[in-house]
Amino acid sequence: MKEPDINKYPTELFGYPFTDNSQDAIKALDNQFCPYLNGECKKPRKSEPHIKMGVCSVGYKGEFLKNPIPVIVCPHRFETDYIFQTIQKHYFPTWKNVEWVKEVSVGVGGSVDFVATERVNNEIKHFLCIEFQAAGTTGTPWQAVLDFKKDRKFANRNYPFGINWANEFVKTMMQQVYKKGKIVDHWKHKIVFVFQDAGLDYLRNACDTSGLRPANDDDPIHFCTFRLVWKDTKWTFEFAEKVSTDLDGINRILGGALSDEYPSVDKFMENIKRKLR
Repeated sequence: MKEPDINKYPTELFGYPFTDNSQDAIKALDNQFCPYLNGECKKPRKSEPHIKMGVCSVGYKGEFLKNPIPVIVCPHRFETDYIFQTIQKHYFPTWKNVEWVKEVSVGVGGSVDFVATERVNNEIKHFLCIEFQAAGTTGTPWQAVLDFKKDRKFANRNYPFGINWANEFVKTMMQQVYKKGKIVDHWKHKIVFVFQDAGLDYLRNACDTSGLRPANDDDPIHFCTFRLVWKDTKWTFEFAEKVSTDLDGINRILGGALSDEYPSVDKFMENIKRKLR
């Protein structure tokens, strides 16, 4: 099946592409079922928590993207065998008796989504912290969901929502990277942040990422990205890139753009004058 046209509406609902009219897809929509959690969707509508949004990804094209893509807006979308197997392949291929532990407290740093462990004689020999990060929307695709529930199609090609790249990937993720990165660096261990390749594209476009380098085992903070590609009848993950850095590299990202990209004082004053007019 040819990859469907991507417009500004949900591209995956309750784990299935919007083009999937199978009985499994219909049942998942009716029962608010998430195949990645093997249970009820955990993404509630704020005003009605018992009603689940069910939106895994939405179609969008940012200024830094060449074409519209499905942008993942739910972190549970990453909870697939392929993601876990790829992390193991790239970060701990020689470990035996690997076990994954979910939502583990790191004290003042909150908790991490997953910890991969290797146990020997019932004792933990190695561990690696893993965090999943999705994008988020400005506005809401809820009307698109309602239209789809009614007719299994969208009434419009463009619904009034956007992607809040800055909030999710700079404010939210980078604060977590810094806070948890300091802790794992103190432990002399590593943490891996897993997210979509478009998120890293955004960071490179908006921030000083000069501290990022090809994955170095000595670095405490690693970014592992995946892209969504259409295969047969659905969008599936494909490994994209892995890079790493230290706390200094994260400080550069949190500092924003490179100084070469700062507007001049004259340009700023022109902006002020334009507002005054």
